Amino acid sequence: QVQLVESGGGLVQAGGSLRLSCAASGSAFRLYATGWYRQAPGKQRELVASITSGDTTTYVDSVKGRFTISRDNAKNTVYLQMNSLKPEDTGVYYCNANIGRTTRLDYWGQGTQVTVSS
Repeated sequence: QVQLVESGGGLVQAGGSLRLSCAASGSAFRLYATGWYRQAPGKQRELVASITSGDTTTYVDSVKGRFTISRDNAKNTVYLQMNSLKPEDTGVYYCNANIGRTTRLDYWGQGTQVTVSS
């Protein structure tokens, strides 16, 4: 089992930067795929960025070129560097770790609020 704790959210002006961190407990974290999701008020949760156990990354189109996901397996931590933030990036950001193909297991953090003011 994996427990995830996010940090690094806050209030920032448009054009600013934040770095989110997700610290994981549990063994074999390096085997998990991880991702950052966000949920804006009144909207569904969406996948923002993901990184596989082999370090392959994907991004939703709206953050390409601005956000960077990375992981440090030695520290059991996943990061989301967010630059050139826009008001539409506002939401609660959740860290996810998942493993398995035929039966996927998902683990979630409690979320961290990101608010971008215009």
